[in-house]
Amino acid sequence: MALPKKGSRRIVVDGVPYRWRVRGRPTYDQGMGWSPLTYAVEKAESPGTMLVVRTSQTHPSNWLDRQTTSVLPSHVATAIQNARTQGWIPEAPGSPYILDQSQGFVPTP
Repeated sequence: MALPKKGSRRIVVDGVPYRWRVRGRPTYDQGMGWSPLTYAVEKAESPGTMLVVRTSQTHPSNWLDRQTTSVLPSHVATAIQNARTQGWIPEAPGSPYILDQSQGFVPTP
């Protein structure tokens, strides 16, 4: 399944264009602060396997007003480079590749 173009942002990493997107509305678990913010990345021209990045922060639209920081393009670029190093092949078809960067996430009790 491809990312919708509406709401996605373009980024170029190592000369390759990608699109990335943070879900606008949090899932129930993200809204309650029980699970971390995730965002998706795919190759812009020929999407194949999607990259799903789990961060160590809460969703910005969480319902408990927990402090959070924005996902910056520099964070996305680093995640793409790490995923490529760990074996993500964005051109190949397949199931989403999960990059777990949620070390240090503390869920709301």
